[in-house]
Amino acid sequence: MALDLPFSLQLYAELPGRRAFNPPKSFSTSSFGNSGHEDCAWQVAWNPAKPLIASCSADKTVRLYSYRKDPHDPSKISFSYLTTVPTGHSKTVRSIAWAPSGKTLATGSFDANVGIWEKREASEDDVDPSESEEWECVALLEGHETECKSVAYSRTGTLLATCSRDKTIWVWEVQPDADFECMGVLMEHNQDVKCVSWHPTEEILASASYDDTVKLHIDDPSEDWYCFATLSGHAGTVWSVAWAPRGDYLASSSDDLTIRIWRRTAQHAWEYAHQLKGHTRSIYSISWGTGKGDNLGWIASTGSDGKINVWEISESPRAMLSSRLIASVSSAHDIYDVNSVQWCPRSGYEDLLSTAADDGSVRIWKISPSVS
Repeated sequence: MALDLPFSLQLYAELPGRRAFNPPKSFSTSSFGNSGHEDCAWQVAWNPAKPLIASCSADKTVRLYSYRKDPHDPSKISFSYLTTVPTGHSKTVRSIAWAPSGKTLATGSFDANVGIWEKREASEDDVDPSESEEWECVALLEGHETECKSVAYSRTGTLLATCSRDKTIWVWEVQPDADFECMGVLMEHNQDVKCVSWHPTEEILASASYDDTVKLHIDDPSEDWYCFATLSGHAGTVWSVAWAPRGDYLASSSDDLTIRIWRRTAQHAWEYAHQLKGHTRSIYSISWGTGKGDNLGWIASTGSDGKINVWEISESPRAMLSSRLIASVSSAHDIYDVNSVQWCPRSGYEDLLSTAADDGSVRIWKISPSVS
């Protein structure tokens, strides 16, 4: 039965994968060529400062795309393929993250290493410097014993967190000239660590794990990084975590088919506040965007059932949370699992979100009020 929802998600553009794609007539026209991934696309990341999108894949590459508004009609946005970064990783590139400056990209791989990438500056020998899109690896971070599952930069860009199947989280200090120093190795989880994410304004690190928990970590200036809170309640692997834009709530998604929202009650105290249900299989990825209107923002979720859900989260004067499903799309990538969803963080593009899936493609979606 079709749901009567206040918003709709419209497929706006596809950044092709290994599978042929037949766009609808209303589809945005863009230039891609043979630009898609040749294997499963694991994650997609919008550059926070520039009109760029990056995606990573089991084909060991990163694909970069640009986008721009039509100068004659700002409601239209076109997407274009820029380049493919081979990376040199010997196994799947599982995760990517942009530094806040938008100038640096980190890649986490199943080969246990983390690559740090910067765009090569155009030289006088370049025929057309404006088209130079060569990215070079300026640092390779080694330390994890096995698959790196997630990488994340802090708000200031001075810290980078990485996590692994080896059950550890490494916190690196970003120093000048692409130098990195390990500031701490956290070993609080007793299973594979799936995801790490930094608080939007503070140096608080959240982690999600196969051990069914979410843990929160901070730095003790007199000693080392440590876990100050464990959020328990999920009945299965926690795949993803996402902070509310204002930082006083945290969402987590799980194999147990739920999204749990946790509320900050004191400086170092968090408690369960709300639960979302709307998926029939594991929820691999969530993203908390600013949304529109007087609310706490919109949570987008996706996973093994191939569905994208968008929830509006609201708070009453008594700090009671409520939610409503405002948009939903089934079979977002046809029969394929969807591995990643992310809202665009740039001003003026808050109604765009991207997904990456097992078909190797990245899709761009636009949320807009439903036409009655």
